[in-house]
Amino acid sequence: MQDAVQDTVEGSDQSQEIQHDVVIVGGGMVGAAVAVGLGQLGLNVAMIEAYQPKAYEPEQALDLRVSAISVASEQLLDRLGVMDTLLSLRHVAYKGLETWEMDDCITQFHADQIDEPHLGYFFENRLIQLCLWQQIETMDNITLYCPNSVSRFERISSSEATQVKVSLDSGAELMATLVVGADGANSQVRQWAGIGITGWDYAQSAMLINVATATEQQDVTWQQFTPHGPRSLLPLPGKNASLVWYDSRSRIKQLMQLNPVQLAEQIRQHFPERLDSDFTVIDRGSFPLTRRHAQSYYQDNVVILGDAAHTINPLAGQGVNIGFKDVDVLIATIADAIGNDKPWWTGSVLQQYQCKRYNDNLLMMSAMDAFYAGFSNNLLPLKLLRNGMLKLANHDNPIKKKVLKYALGLA
Repeated sequence: MQDAVQDTVEGSDQSQEIQHDVVIVGGGMVGAAVAVGLGQLGLNVAMIEAYQPKAYEPEQALDLRVSAISVASEQLLDRLGVMDTLLSLRHVAYKGLETWEMDDCITQFHADQIDEPHLGYFFENRLIQLCLWQQIETMDNITLYCPNSVSRFERISSSEATQVKVSLDSGAELMATLVVGADGANSQVRQWAGIGITGWDYAQSAMLINVATATEQQDVTWQQFTPHGPRSLLPLPGKNASLVWYDSRSRIKQLMQLNPVQLAEQIRQHFPERLDSDFTVIDRGSFPLTRRHAQSYYQDNVVILGDAAHTINPLAGQGVNIGFKDVDVLIATIADAIGNDKPWWTGSVLQQYQCKRYNDNLLMMSAMDAFYAGFSNNLLPLKLLRNGMLKLANHDNPIKKKVLKYALGLA
């Protein structure tokens, strides 16, 4: 990335450059959502992405990467104009969430407890991205540069304003008053801007396993804690489910080397009995668990969000949801500045976005770490304490409802 780092350049000839208000680096779920939202504000937007999402066919195998979309994320996607299209594709609405370690100490959340029709939806990540891209194609003020990647960033200062020039591998040169980094955990934008990160590796990996089952899943997602890591089930459309197996990196590496029949037998031995034993392994993949948090979310003319700003333990499936909360707040902050005739790309405006999101993200990340650490041992006193807390948490009370609403982005 060192060749992408450039100092401020004074007075450059911009006659061959393409002018945009905003350049978004990264066209995944978060980047595409930002593009649509800022485009709806009337801004001239460019989005840069290396890979186009694969078109949808109903007979396609289910993707490994799925997300539990919260009610708040659903509301954002609806405002962006894509929720109806998403609901016409394969998905599962879930109403219940259950977590436990010992069988008689279970915490159960249900949509009825907060008077909601559901807690959220499970969608394949690609389908969310695809619907957002389809929305982008209907908007004349958004230009998609794909397949493409950034070769260089430069700050261009003049007596009138400072802009950022984004040079692409294709040779195109884009100018913008704001660059948005939605380019993932190894964000090129963040590195160019010199924004540091704090974090650590969890010394564990997560294995995603798609299975075909004898019967359709109920509308409940569940998770059992073990000293080696959680075992989870996410219901998928039809007679399918996604299993998530957290364990040491060496154990996950060993499991990845097994054939489908061998892996299925390991699942039967190590997953809760409530998982129907009549299933077939269809696909699997794995990734290491890491925590990263940017020390700042912005500079003048630069802002980052989603995984570029934070990566979280996927324990409760909050990664994409806090990314969408970033999107929602950034769009609202810029809309307010535009409505009040303020320079919407400056640090003073972007600081408002950071103030609304930084501590909230930190709180969610720390809560997931506390759960992770609290259950990652087999010490009897701690085991009794945490299971007692799970059992106590299962009683309906205002605190339980508040926790559930916060997890859904409604509080």
